[in-house]
Amino acid sequence: MSEKNEHVVIIGGSSGIGLATAQKLLGPNMRVTITGRNQERLNSAWQSLGGAVDKAAFDATKPDEVRQFFDRTGPFDHLVLAASGGKGIGPFETLDLADIGGGVDEKVRPQLSCLQAALPTLNKNGSVTFISAVSAQLSAPGVAGIAAVNGMLLTVVPILAVELKPLRVNVVAPGVIDTPWWHFLPDEQRQAVFTEYAGKTPVGRIGRAEDVAGAIAFLVSNGFVTGQVLTCDGGLRYAA
Repeated sequence: MSEKNEHVVIIGGSSGIGLATAQKLLGPNMRVTITGRNQERLNSAWQSLGGAVDKAAFDATKPDEVRQFFDRTGPFDHLVLAASGGKGIGPFETLDLADIGGGVDEKVRPQLSCLQAALPTLNKNGSVTFISAVSAQLSAPGVAGIAAVNGMLLTVVPILAVELKPLRVNVVAPGVIDTPWWHFLPDEQRQAVFTEYAGKTPVGRIGRAEDVAGAIAFLVSNGFVTGQVLTCDGGLRYAA
């Protein structure tokens, strides 16, 4: 990473992509703080990282808890926004449009809220990395709702990159990644979905959390990249 000591805060760092990012960034020159709303899961993540990171349990959907966290944290250099959500999946004809609002509340609003609360203490020469999803770039049936949610993050990034300069603001758009996000499906059905998408994806497999962590690490470390969408989907958006 950098030759100087830096501090990265990963919102939603207790599992999946957030946890893999903590593992990727952790090193002698990078202090890492992970957060999550579930204390037990956060403790497990902390143990898996050898206790070498800081941890804080709070609910990123609650602005008061968000502000209190950043007030306690003090100055830091990089913010990774891995707060996730899954509302809005399904055929548009029968989609409950309230799920789009729910998706905003569980993913978009928390990510924006965390950035806003972090601005007073976030290094202006540091970085912010949002995590969206490739659904916002696909023309696949059944993803209109969740694409609308994730598309908000893709849209706001270039605006914030200019408005908040010199702070660098980017977003990663993962494809189908084998993480706990998919655990809403029974094992057999989940494996069938993974097999289907592996067959569609040019690289011939679905993604791993470590794949996306590598993309995030690039954006954190490269001081000449801002306002960009880095799609990490194995080429899925180009599949017929």
